[in-house]
Amino acid sequence: MADLPIETDFWRITESAFAWDGPEVAESVFALSNGYIGTRGTLDEGEPGVFPGTFMSGVFEFHPLSYPEDGYGHPDRGQAIVGVADGTLITVEVDGEPLDIRHAPLERHARTLDLRAGTLDRETEWTTAGGRRMRLRSTRLVSLTQRSATAIRYEVEAVDSAVQVVVRSDLAVNRTARQVDNPDPRVGEALTQPFAPCFHRVYEVGGLLVHRTRGSRIGVAAMAQHDVQLPAGAHVSTSGSQDEVLTTVVADLEPGEKVAFVKYLTHTRSADDSPTDLAAQALAAMSDARSRGWEGLAADQRAFLNGFWDDSDVEVDPETDLQLALRFDLFHILQASVCLSNAPIGAKALTGPGYSGHTFWDIEGFVAPTLTLLNPDGAARLLRWRASTLDAARERADVLGVKGASFAWRTIDGNEVSAYWPASTAAMHLNAGISRAYTLHANATGRPLTEIAGVDVLIETARMWASTVHQDDDGRFHLRGVTGPDEYTGVVDDNVFTNLMAQRNLTAAADACLAYTEPAARLGVNQSEVDQWRAVAGAMYVPYDDLRQVHPANDGFTTYREWDFEGRRDAYPVQEHSHYAKIYRRQVVKQADLVLALWWCSESFTEDQSARNLEYYEQRTVRDSSLSAAVQSVVCARTGHLDLALAYLRESALADLRDVRGDSHRGVHLAAMAGAWLALVSGFGGLTMDDVQLRLAPRLPARLNRIAFRLRWQGSRIAVEILRSGTTVRMLDEDGTDQQVWIDGRLLRLTAAQPVTVPLVEPRPITTTPRQPPGREPRT
Repeated sequence: MADLPIETDFWRITESAFAWDGPEVAESVFALSNGYIGTRGTLDEGEPGVFPGTFMSGVFEFHPLSYPEDGYGHPDRGQAIVGVADGTLITVEVDGEPLDIRHAPLERHARTLDLRAGTLDRETEWTTAGGRRMRLRSTRLVSLTQRSATAIRYEVEAVDSAVQVVVRSDLAVNRTARQVDNPDPRVGEALTQPFAPCFHRVYEVGGLLVHRTRGSRIGVAAMAQHDVQLPAGAHVSTSGSQDEVLTTVVADLEPGEKVAFVKYLTHTRSADDSPTDLAAQALAAMSDARSRGWEGLAADQRAFLNGFWDDSDVEVDPETDLQLALRFDLFHILQASVCLSNAPIGAKALTGPGYSGHTFWDIEGFVAPTLTLLNPDGAARLLRWRASTLDAARERADVLGVKGASFAWRTIDGNEVSAYWPASTAAMHLNAGISRAYTLHANATGRPLTEIAGVDVLIETARMWASTVHQDDDGRFHLRGVTGPDEYTGVVDDNVFTNLMAQRNLTAAADACLAYTEPAARLGVNQSEVDQWRAVAGAMYVPYDDLRQVHPANDGFTTYREWDFEGRRDAYPVQEHSHYAKIYRRQVVKQADLVLALWWCSESFTEDQSARNLEYYEQRTVRDSSLSAAVQSVVCARTGHLDLALAYLRESALADLRDVRGDSHRGVHLAAMAGAWLALVSGFGGLTMDDVQLRLAPRLPARLNRIAFRLRWQGSRIAVEILRSGTTVRMLDEDGTDQQVWIDGRLLRLTAAQPVTVPLVEPRPITTTPRQPPGREPRT
């Protein structure tokens, strides 16, 4: 866990010195995006930098996949996000000396991510080798209201001496080589120069580039324009080639004079439109951006965020660092979704090249419910994209020899690209996890499932489960050869999480067919098929260990050999120090699995069972995944271990601000960010989303005096405040619709005029505080 030079207040994250071991974590933390276009938080001058780049959702390139042996059904090619034309690079020379903050004597350096303004602000003051003091200020903005637009306000000032300044402002494509870390040279060949030129144009103060990826054939147009403010005698010129447009400013500055400009960037993408059409779209977007101007774009950005924070703010007293971390997490979740268009949200969103830009079921599992409660339209766009991949999921199901649809474990366009099937194809629970996001969305928003193609998803995944289960002579149904969320226990029988989630998927599909007869008829569902789903769900086998009084994560798990945690306390992550042939048959858990079932399928466990299961698996879970801490936080809170729940919440919320896992340089951990917010509202707030009525069970750990959060439920904006004196729930809209609210099992009526207040319950844990494997306590 890195100790990063960050200063914080309630709404700003400031890098006050450039003293990190490397700048790559800041590149992720300071990334800006809107879900359509995103830029890494690199310095204006690019160096020092590790993974610079501008990314667009849905823009990727194919690359070869290698296998030691041929196998039926293996994906034949991979996919990786590739950087599009990057316009963030602006370099400055003073009297022929380029600015490089690694070597220039700095009097001041600060960059600030402003969560209310939605900007990345930078100020650097330095002295040149010739003794000239200089000042650079820049502000970067990726518009949350105009999906194609990015803007940079830039100025460089001579402080105390006359100097000659040369500023070069770039727009360049095919500069992603540093993002390729695959040793296969064929992959490097495919991804290093992924774009083929279509045409380019050069204008007086900018230019246009249109390219198409060589393999995936996705067209991208990018344009740059500058509004310049220059002293007398300054000269501006622009040159260009098929891969670059370069605008250069040369000026002689007297003390106090500046070179200043606003750089506007627009990006558009399409797999279908012609290069001419893409160029026209980029030009139109540029016209819109420049008509608003810098002040207009900045005002729009602040107004949009004011609305978002009015609906979504969180407060945690007195832990202001946790409060800021949760706000930071929500900011990135918003950034990932607000302008999403016919594309997935990747595990790293658009903040870096990690996981090759792939999306996983974690996004539907954690990000989609968070968006449903905070930005329902963004959640709907995400769920519509996943539904649009049903044909690819049907084809994958056919390859697997099952009916219905089987969604991809990791993908960008909907097709499976995972080369390791035991931790991907065998992880069939992803289909139920994805389906769950649709039912939760309908419950919380009151919108019909048909708006997001949810009925189709539920039906096709139910068909997959019904054709996959095996019925034993005892009449019970089993799922053989599956991998649950714990990837350290692979290809097993009757994973409890998988069986319970399949059960819920089948029941939800049957209920949906009853409520939505038209899509059910369109997909050929008949009553006998619905009856079969209910029969399978009703007889699904769930293993239980009577001797140990816990549920084995899968059939026989509690009889596996124990892991030597004490003797191997420095051998983490486990997968980098031991072979899977050993890991798979030991009681070592990578991430919450059975414990996730305690949260998502809580009705299937008694309070005693939940407490004992948590205690058992806490001792065996090493959290070699960023997703685990949030899950453990929720279940710890619900079983009364509030201090431990808070510690896990902090680990999840601070995952990137403190680089807890040492891998934030590849992009932020978006699902962990969403998980942290869910840990606050579902753990300490006790929120459940399993029916259309709002249900809460508030709790407050000893270290906190107050928790407050906001969300949307059934079209109303709701505020929840948890104090020692009690919990108050109120509507934020004067014309809000009356709601029935359950708090700690009590049914209350919430109206716009009358909030509800109930006493705070102090839980009594059934077990002692669970212990963790040596050295794997929460990292806060």
